Amino acid sequence: MIGAIAGDVIGSAYEGAAPLEKDFVLLGAESRFTDDTVLTVAVAHALRTGADYATALRQWGMRYPAAGYGGMFLEWLDAAEPKPYGSFGNGSAMRVSAVGWAHSDLASVLREAERSAAVTHDHPEGVRGACATAAAVFAARHGATKDQLRELFTGTFGYDCSETVAQRWVRGGFDVTCQGTVPAAMVAVLESRSFVDAVRNAVSLGGDTDTTACIAGAIAEALYGGVPADLALAVLARLEAPLLVETVTFATLHGIALPPELDPRGPLWRDVTPPGA
Repeated sequence: MIGAIAGDVIGSAYEGAAPLEKDFVLLGAESRFTDDTVLTVAVAHALRTGADYATALRQWGMRYPAAGYGGMFLEWLDAAEPKPYGSFGNGSAMRVSAVGWAHSDLASVLREAERSAAVTHDHPEGVRGACATAAAVFAARHGATKDQLRELFTGTFGYDCSETVAQRWVRGGFDVTCQGTVPAAMVAVLESRSFVDAVRNAVSLGGDTDTTACIAGAIAEALYGGVPADLALAVLARLEAPLLVETVTFATLHGIALPPELDPRGPLWRDVTPPGA
């Protein structure tokens, strides 16, 4: 989950860019959280509190109305009686990573991933993207190798992960669909040597960089045993207090590695969270 947020923040400064070299500035003045982070936190909140997904997504979405949502999701937020709108956009996959941490068996992960998607993205591709991402997080945190992750994506979910990052650089383009973004994020992970390398691969593809890196970061965090502590601290420092508190609370509950400065059991937590946050 922290990997998803890190990918979002790192990728945010490059959204819409053409494919770029991997030595870009990882965190700069324009790096910020977007709707990917807000809705990732919303799903985590729903899992932690038992709130239904639609309520949690609307609660957090309305709290941060300018985070960068797509037009159809904004209409859903404003609707008096919100209904699923048949989307196969990548929003269902970018927000689902917490599901892969919150359950102890794959069947439960897939069930909850589908439920989290279907309140908005009830198209089969929207559901597939969420289920594949959550399943990859679950598998990776339980020791799956890259070869096993590839087989999961290709054999179980039917995604083509044969293109390399370099081939995707040549193709370029801005793709906001699950069927375009989710396998691209997995390729970024499969060709990586570390968490940071996976995110750099994802951002280097250009296009919808925050979301591709969000999905790649979610999987890479589980694969590589966490986000480097200094990077995690720098990323989480860019969150507003409610987002930070929910993230740390969920991470602590599910054993997700946190920087020592953000461990709620330690003395520094009081210094980074304002009273009443």
